[in-house]
Amino acid sequence: MANTIEHRCDLIVIGSGAAGLSLALKMAEHCNVIVLSKSDINEGSTRYAQGGIAAVFDDDDSIESHIADTLNAGAGICDENVVRFTAENAKRSMQWLINRGVPFDQEQDEHGNTRFHLTREGGHSHRRILHAADATGEAVQSTLSENVTHHPNIHIFERYNAIDLILNDTNCIGAYVWNRKKEQVEIVRARFVALASGGASKVYQYTSNPDVSSGDGVAMAWRAGCRIANMEFNQFHPTCLYHPDAGNFLISEALRGEGAFLCHGDGTRFMHKFDERGDLAPRDIVARAIDFEMKRLGEDCMYLDISHKPTDFIVKHFPNIYRKCRSLGIDITRQAIPVVPAAHYSCGGVMTDLDARTNLENVYAIGEVAYTGLHGANRMASNSLLECVVFAHACAKHILEHFDRPHSKVQIQAWDESRVIDSDEAVIIQHNWHELRLFMWDYVGIVRSNKRLERAMRRINLLEQEIDEYYSNFKVSNNMLELRNLVCIAQLIVSCAMQRKESRGLHYNLDYPNLLEHAGPSIIQKQMAYDEATLLTE
Repeated sequence: MANTIEHRCDLIVIGSGAAGLSLALKMAEHCNVIVLSKSDINEGSTRYAQGGIAAVFDDDDSIESHIADTLNAGAGICDENVVRFTAENAKRSMQWLINRGVPFDQEQDEHGNTRFHLTREGGHSHRRILHAADATGEAVQSTLSENVTHHPNIHIFERYNAIDLILNDTNCIGAYVWNRKKEQVEIVRARFVALASGGASKVYQYTSNPDVSSGDGVAMAWRAGCRIANMEFNQFHPTCLYHPDAGNFLISEALRGEGAFLCHGDGTRFMHKFDERGDLAPRDIVARAIDFEMKRLGEDCMYLDISHKPTDFIVKHFPNIYRKCRSLGIDITRQAIPVVPAAHYSCGGVMTDLDARTNLENVYAIGEVAYTGLHGANRMASNSLLECVVFAHACAKHILEHFDRPHSKVQIQAWDESRVIDSDEAVIIQHNWHELRLFMWDYVGIVRSNKRLERAMRRINLLEQEIDEYYSNFKVSNNMLELRNLVCIAQLIVSCAMQRKESRGLHYNLDYPNLLEHAGPSIIQKQMAYDEATLLTE
């Protein structure tokens, strides 16, 4: 058995989006940090976030209003303390990004003074969205990446997959990681571990997420014994561009915030039939409405129309969407945009407290990988990047308060590949990959039923057996690691969905169409003796 390369640091951050890079920058003034990035440092969900970041900057707005809107969007099961904590720290966190150089759009007021241009999105009662045109995520990602790249205490490991956390009893002392360039497993020993690996919507056939969003952090945390919550609440973004060459291109909610409306192919509007807020209803309502209209009419898509706005306004506020659509032959200043719902954001994840701590000693989770209680049963637009930065700062504060933790001196077992071989059956992974994503879309999508969930779980259990056997016998590969994690994610989603005997927020079950009078998060934890999920109550 060859010796496994071992790296050592004070903090390993698994993920390189807004959450991970914010934490790395906060901690690098005090210690040595390794940032693990599965692709290059700029690739991830943050980069593709278009709309913006919610924070109260307008005198006519208030923190109490931001709290109320978030609680309303969360359909009754947000943690109000977490919502308040996030809203109260929003402006300070945005000021930190501004100080780092994020170029949020500005405008002149009636007195000639410069102020930030604030837009409005679904679920918000005021204009409170800071943005950089329609590419806010890219502005945040590129700015933070620039800051991180030039910091002497931050070491960036690009094209590395995290495989599993390394435990010593209940303490985490590092992680096994796979160097994709050298195709070898290595060890990172760390005093503190932060999961910031993003979401898991790649488990669905149609998604707005980039290829790296395979739920790695949640799956690793689950295998290590972390508590997981609310995985049934997967947000389906109502408006992804419908075109064979569009890939997973998102059409920002900010269009509806600026007056765009949803309609049939003949221009007939329909959102007023589903919600009194019409086109500004929260995402779950809009996604179900589009799904309902498509199925009712047998159509492949619905349409989003902003062509009634002046051309200069459209091109100025939505330059990337305008260019992308024009490249596909769609002029949004003259035509409605064909759109369909797609899996977008995971509201559940690894359970944490206000310090971003999990139930495993010295393991933290921040960003989309975490369940903080902020989103409840549905995420309000532009609270996601906000959560990343607010909880990255909270995490850094807690680590620094407990920074006297010594390095573990426990010998870490080398990775053993002596009994595995290269696979000549990659077709198995490819087949299982497509099967998983298709039945998750069909059975565990926007609308569910008990029978669909049962069918999905039977298939998940069969896939899990195949993958465990494959994992034991063949060498590590990117596709195998991602499929292993996605099957785990699918099992967690269906387990949570089966436990919720109601329809709430993003979870709609035909067999339980009504709300329960009393409900909370769906919390599951691995029983280590039996390796089964168990419902926990708080």
